[in-house]
Amino acid sequence: MTPAARTQAAIDLLDAIIIAAAEGGAAADTLIARYFAQRRYAGSKDRRAVRELVYAAVRLLGERPPNGRAAMVALAKTDPAIAVTFDGSTHGPAPIDVDEPTATPGIAPAWLRERLRASGLDDAEQVALTGRAPLDVRVNVLRGTAEQDASELPAATPIAGLANAFRLPPGTDLAPLAGRVEVQDAGSQAVTLAAHAQPGMTVVDLCAGAGGKSLALAAAMRNEGRIVASDVDRARLRRLEPRASTAGVTIVSPLLLDAGREGDALEPLNAVADVVLIDAPCSGTGTWRRNPEARWRLTPARIDRFVATQRHVLALGAPLVRPGGALIYIVCSLLDAEGRDQVDAFLSAHQGWKAEALSLPLGRRHGLGLRLTPAHDDSDGFFVARLRAPC
Repeated sequence: MTPAARTQAAIDLLDAIIIAAAEGGAAADTLIARYFAQRRYAGSKDRRAVRELVYAAVRLLGERPPNGRAAMVALAKTDPAIAVTFDGSTHGPAPIDVDEPTATPGIAPAWLRERLRASGLDDAEQVALTGRAPLDVRVNVLRGTAEQDASELPAATPIAGLANAFRLPPGTDLAPLAGRVEVQDAGSQAVTLAAHAQPGMTVVDLCAGAGGKSLALAAAMRNEGRIVASDVDRARLRRLEPRASTAGVTIVSPLLLDAGREGDALEPLNAVADVVLIDAPCSGTGTWRRNPEARWRLTPARIDRFVATQRHVLALGAPLVRPGGALIYIVCSLLDAEGRDQVDAFLSAHQGWKAEALSLPLGRRHGLGLRLTPAHDDSDGFFVARLRAPC
C-alpha cells in the first residue's frame, strides 16, 4: 500500500468506528481485524501503519467527529507527512480544501470533562487519560516463578510493589509463555489485592466477564479453596474455562446468571462467601488509553444506566457475604457517581457495614476507597473500596 492508500484505509476504518460508536456497534479493534481479514493483500507493515493512523486520530479527538475524513484531516493538520498523502491519487484521498470542515482536537466531550473535573481530575490528569497504555503482565505463580519467567523476558521491568508484575516493550511476543503470564494492567493487579485472597477461602467474582481477576485470585489462593465466577454474558464467561485450563487453575467454577433473575442462581451462595468481588460494569473512563473511542460512546443517559446497574450488582452481592466477610467494589471509572458516591450510598442503605482502610501498592485515598489514575500511578484508572459486613 502507498502512504496515500494507507491514509484512505484509515479514513474508511474511522467511518466504521464512528458509526459503531454512535450505534453501540463493535469495538475499534474488532472492526480493524474484520477490515484486514477481508484485505489479505495488506502486509503486516501496512496493517500496523493503518492501525497507528486510526488510533492517532481517535486519541486526538475528544468529541465524536462527523466522519472519518474530518478526523484524518484534523490529524493531518498536526503532521505534514500525513497532509501530503491527501494527494488525489488512485487509492488515496482527495486533496484537502482550505475551507474543508475538520474535527476539533480535544480530550473528551465538554460535558464529560466537567464531570471529570467535578470528580477531582484537573487538566493534567485528564490529558493523561488518552496517552498510550503500557504492556503489563502478571506472572502466574501456579505455573512457575517470577524469576523464571523474567529470565525469559530480558526486557521485562518489575513493577514496584507488585511482586509478580512486569512491564514489557509493546509488541512483545508472549505466545511462548502462554499460561505462565497473563496480560493484566498493573492497576488491575493492584485493586485485586484489595480482596486479601487467601488459600481455602470461598470467593464470588460477581461480574467475572472472561475471568481475568478470577485467575489472579486463584493464584493468590494457591489453587486452594473455591471461586465462583458469575456473569450474565454467556460469550464472555465461556472464555474463562479455556483460560483457566491453560493457567492451571482448578478452583474456579463459572456460573451463568439470567439477567433480571440473578438472585435465583445466587441464592445457594447467600452468607457463604468470605469475599465477594464486584468489578462492576462502568463507563470505562479509566481505560481510555486502551479504548480511546470509548469517549465517543458515552452519553449522560448511558452513564445513568451504568450507575443503576452498579447499585443493582451491589445489592446482589451484599447477601452473599458471610458475617464478617468483605465485599470489594471496583470500577475502572474515575467518575465519582460510579465510585465514591456508590460506596457512600451503599453504606447508607446497609446498616452495620463499614469501609475498611486500604493500603495498596498503587493509588491514593479518595472518599472511603482508593483511586488509581494514569497520571499518578501510570496504570489504568480505578476506584476500589473494601466493605466489611457486620458480624
